[in-house]
Amino acid sequence: MERKIITTSNAPAPVGPYNQAVAVTGQMLFVSGQIALDPASGQLVGEGDVVAQTEQVIANLKAILTEAGADFSNVVKTTVFLKDMNDFGTVNEVYAKYFGGDSAPARACVEVARLPKDVAVEIECIAAL
Repeated sequence: MERKIITTSNAPAPVGPYNQAVAVTGQMLFVSGQIALDPASGQLVGEGDVVAQTEQVIANLKAILTEAGADFSNVVKTTVFLKDMNDFGTVNEVYAKYFGGDSAPARACVEVARLPKDVAVEIECIAAL
């Protein structure tokens, strides 16, 4: 098993001691939880707007998947972390544009007490390569 670190400037740099993603070469890609940070400025996108935050989170996931040679169709599992479960339906509407239909990955969604930078949503994923 060969482990490869995946990094791209098209997604925010990690805010702690972790990598954007780690690939098990030719097998699996484990993408760290992404929040709504603009990769160019490092600033939060959509403060107070869960739709804008979810769109940015998914754009960040896409950038990392692309860097690893994958796309949303490769994703087999996601975990969605919400600051407020009342945002579940709204986040689902955005999420379904990218992960919908029969090819949707397995998913868990949980409400948490607090997320980094006090964002409303964070999403991590696992993809098959």
